[in-house]
Amino acid sequence: MPLHQYSAPFEIIDGDPARGLIVLCDHAVNSLPAGYGTLGLPKEEFSRHIAYDIGAAGVARGLARSLGVPAVLAGFSRLLIDPNRGMDDPTLIMQLSDRTVIPGNYPVSDAERGERIESFYRPYHDAVNATIDRSMAAGAPPALFSVHTFTGIWRGNGRPWHVAILWDSDDRLPRPLIDGLREYDDIVTGDNEPYDGALGNDTLFTHGTRRGLANALIEIRQDLLESEAGIEEWVGRLSPLLERTLAKPCLRKVVHGPSRTGPVDPIFWQTHPG
Repeated sequence: MPLHQYSAPFEIIDGDPARGLIVLCDHAVNSLPAGYGTLGLPKEEFSRHIAYDIGAAGVARGLARSLGVPAVLAGFSRLLIDPNRGMDDPTLIMQLSDRTVIPGNYPVSDAERGERIESFYRPYHDAVNATIDRSMAAGAPPALFSVHTFTGIWRGNGRPWHVAILWDSDDRLPRPLIDGLREYDDIVTGDNEPYDGALGNDTLFTHGTRRGLANALIEIRQDLLESEAGIEEWVGRLSPLLERTLAKPCLRKVVHGPSRTGPVDPIFWQTHPG
């Protein structure tokens, strides 16, 4: 995939805020804003997973279209700043990713770090917040479904999973998704593999756990999404599963619970202020 032209820090796909689901995609594109060039990297590096989650944007858009729900996609490469990290995370701006040094990030001044937060990171998260607020105002506390993808081989070792669901402590959305995916005999489904879904101050912690909203992150193996047909196949699998899961009343409730990452400072919201 070539380096796409940057247009905005986020993309919002309209959908019915009362449907009770918002699709998120933190690593949708490999775009960099003007002035950043290629961060000193050869352009071919932007076709790799270090720049974005290959195939994730296609799945996110397909799910939003199929289900008629809103979606929010980040509009910049994770190499610029990673929206799925807390501002206190040392990997917020990666200097080394999968053995590749990012010259434009090595080092980054405090002023430049602040600029990237204010110009790209914060607008994306503000857009996620605003989209959630619209659902809350419609009387439908939304479940959050974050779409990611992973490499089939990591440092020489093959990964057996076709798909995985990552989650923290709230199992309202993850459990039925895992059970539903495991109904397919030809799919190997991971549960918090190859990564653990408990990551303090990441996107789902910030907007899901702290707000008491049901949430789950899906990881799909990238080689399964190399074509439009592959993307449509996974949209076709996931759409009815999500539709069935959304019928569960427990997903429409705000439930403030614990996190495996440590203490949670909840954010309490009123659906109808005043």
